[in-house]
Amino acid sequence: MSQLYLRQLLVGRDLAVDDRFARQMANYIYVIGDRDAKEAIVIDCAYAPKELVDVVEADGMHLTGAVVTHYHADHAGGSIAGHPIEGVVSLLAERSVPVHIQSEERRWIAEWAGVGAENLVLHDSGDRLLIGDLPVTLIHTPGHTEGSQCILFEGQLFTGDTLFLNGCGRTDLPGGDPVQLFESLSRRLASISDSTPIFPGHAYDLAPSALMGTIRQTNPVLAPLDRANWLARFS
Repeated sequence: MSQLYLRQLLVGRDLAVDDRFARQMANYIYVIGDRDAKEAIVIDCAYAPKELVDVVEADGMHLTGAVVTHYHADHAGGSIAGHPIEGVVSLLAERSVPVHIQSEERRWIAEWAGVGAENLVLHDSGDRLLIGDLPVTLIHTPGHTEGSQCILFEGQLFTGDTLFLNGCGRTDLPGGDPVQLFESLSRRLASISDSTPIFPGHAYDLAPSALMGTIRQTNPVLAPLDRANWLARFS
């Protein structure tokens, strides 16, 4: 069996199955880890933290941390249009683990998701974590929010709402910036190889993932445009 542990869980189907709002939002939650060390971290725990912990522990894994790609309630917990969503705060009530975010996201996740500073580990782009013996690289990709980040783990990239298989995150919510998103997509993710599987934050496509090379050929937001033309089309 591979040392790599990876679970892609769709809310409304694999977790929170009775939550109609979860089914509508179609968020993915990811759990990545080292099978040999039996350690795992969760990426974007929202909707059903206790169920998530049960899934991880049923696989014989121990949750040692959480990573949040950005502060929005469907990824970190909080409220959307008056609909409450359990998230990181509820996860911490189940398991006291460090929560890894980009430093620029600190005030947003504190205000919108209610996560206390004592639970947060602040990072700069390029910082690395270890899950067991396996490295994780955190890549700051602002634009959808000020502190959005992607997670590179064992040759796979988890993109949150920075990049979807066909499209990218919106920039008209607090902390969004279309110029920064253009820079993130065209420069900060430029070094990601075509052979890298991309795992997005939402199930907006029939496929659960795709190779970066395929996305570069089919996703219009990755078309080789200059900044002015990109902004005219997508901001």
